[in-house]
Amino acid sequence: MIESVQQAVSQDQFRDQLVAYTQQHRAGHWSGSFAQFMDQVLPAAPAQLARSSHQYIWDMLRWSGKDGGDGKLRCSLFADELFGIDDALARVADYFKAAAAGSEVGRRLLLLLGPPSGGKSTLVIRLKRGLEEYSHTEAGALYGIAGCPVRESPLHLVPHTLRASFRESYGVDASGELCPYCRTRLEHELGGDFLRMPVERIFISEAGRSAIGTYAPHDPNTADIADLVGSVDLSRVAEFGDEGDPRAWSWSGTVYAASRGVLEMIEILKVKREFLYLLLTLTQEKNVKVARFPLIYLDETILAHTNLAEFRKFLQESENEGLLDRMVIVQVPYTLNYREEARIYRKLILSAPAFRNVHLDPHVLHAAAVFAVLSRLHEGEERDGDLAKRVRIHGGEDVDGVHHSEALRVRNKEKAPDEGLSGVSPRFVINGLSHAIIQSSCNSISTMDLLLALKDAIESDARLDSSRKRRWVDYLVLTRKEFYNRWVKEDVHKALFVSFEQEVSDLLEKYLDEVEAMLDNRQVKDPITNEQRRPDERFLRAVEEKIHISDSGKQSFRQEVVRKAMSAYKRGERFGLGSHAQLRDALQQYLFEQRRDVLRLVSSSKRPDDEVRAKISAVEQRLVDEYGYDSHCAREALNYVTTLLAQE
Repeated sequence: MIESVQQAVSQDQFRDQLVAYTQQHRAGHWSGSFAQFMDQVLPAAPAQLARSSHQYIWDMLRWSGKDGGDGKLRCSLFADELFGIDDALARVADYFKAAAAGSEVGRRLLLLLGPPSGGKSTLVIRLKRGLEEYSHTEAGALYGIAGCPVRESPLHLVPHTLRASFRESYGVDASGELCPYCRTRLEHELGGDFLRMPVERIFISEAGRSAIGTYAPHDPNTADIADLVGSVDLSRVAEFGDEGDPRAWSWSGTVYAASRGVLEMIEILKVKREFLYLLLTLTQEKNVKVARFPLIYLDETILAHTNLAEFRKFLQESENEGLLDRMVIVQVPYTLNYREEARIYRKLILSAPAFRNVHLDPHVLHAAAVFAVLSRLHEGEERDGDLAKRVRIHGGEDVDGVHHSEALRVRNKEKAPDEGLSGVSPRFVINGLSHAIIQSSCNSISTMDLLLALKDAIESDARLDSSRKRRWVDYLVLTRKEFYNRWVKEDVHKALFVSFEQEVSDLLEKYLDEVEAMLDNRQVKDPITNEQRRPDERFLRAVEEKIHISDSGKQSFRQEVVRKAMSAYKRGERFGLGSHAQLRDALQQYLFEQRRDVLRLVSSSKRPDDEVRAKISAVEQRLVDEYGYDSHCAREALNYVTTLLAQE
């Protein structure tokens, strides 16, 4: 009943979101003559209607984002899709910002370079979706000549002799040339009266081949440049009587589909060289040359991506130097932040309906991410502990013994700039995780289940040589020893601590009594024998050593504790477990050590008594209720920690 009510509320909220969306993105369709466009549309926002493709994309990015306070743009467009590549996103935004300002950057092709599954394609897809959405808003309104195969700007109709006056009147430049098709229409259909040329509002749509074009390479032997620039439409030659008539040309080429928007070139370095020269000329001069026609003016942003292997081959050919000089290259590496990497996995898993009902213990994704990051780090002579420290630094953690400046150098990859350009891809991890989920008989996956599934995936992967297999398996072992062991022990530790809350409160009272007696140099009464004795220094040191209080520093620590206890007493407050964080942690760990026997009974063949069994159940339930486990994973965690304790 409660679930159905919650679902109904969720459905109502979604309908409200739909209404709000339509109100925000309600597009005003408009059509009329160029004269009406000049009277009704242009005066309201001439700068907006004269934008280049780079300016339009930059405005879209600003529309979808906000200033992060550090001068960097934070785009909601990428927030739920791309994780851990903020530097690459910032460089892409900087490219469009510079290009929109009219700098030479706008005459360069933008090339995204990175390893497979690093986010290049997703970045471009999000840009395209953002453009589609933006074009339906008033801020993103675009107008083009109706019926034009390249949806060119109506401002191309302004005669060159009047463009200086246009600039003085409206404060913007009218740049660009009429396409051959519209020039022919103007002469044959309108008698040269450009004020009668029809104009309409246009909307960006990849599916509709409107201002978004996508080209994927195929067999170089059969690839034809007509895929980009079109060819003669033989079915219409008879109608117009001339192959050179623009109306007899098939304007289906990808560069025409992308006009006024963005052209995505997938794996660009796999295309023929003549394709590359055409694209770079288009980027540099905003022109395309097709046989029988004069230069065709096209305003579009070319956004390409490729992988490292193709790029390295491209670099080896000296004749490509001129092509490279006309590219702005942005590296899109794998993230080295294991927390961000785990967000990628969560997104991919949630996108698969079959896996949404499978429970993952709270460390599954982070452990997988640590393994992936280890494989992406520079392979030097570091010990395992040093590699683990670097993973933690990249994850934003403070590491003992590592100065802030050194941590910053590690995060900035000053010593190893190529880190993140190779290693385990998210796809590899997701494949291993999917296999573990499919093999699970209880719809529940523990971290150890995942690590074993990844080990199996490594050993059965025919693409990997034996040395890499051994190295990656070693990374799995390192993940378990340096990360998972610590995480799971902390969880059980905390759950055990809460389950024995009264006992740890008694320990706190005992510690305070012993410390006060020690500082006052007096004896205490033993609660068992009722005899007077010296304060228990062994107990005090056993607690303090848990948080690394040295023998020389014990006196000041004890004085600090007593001072805080006295301050609480004077204020009429109780000095409890939350009053001193360090002491609380020390008592937690001390109790944890003292209660190992309870944990050992989890996997013991000996049947525990009712009291011990109740305590074990309380720990399990606490793991389920507060730490993200289910009953299966909680039991697995307790068994695993018991094994670890037995080995210590």
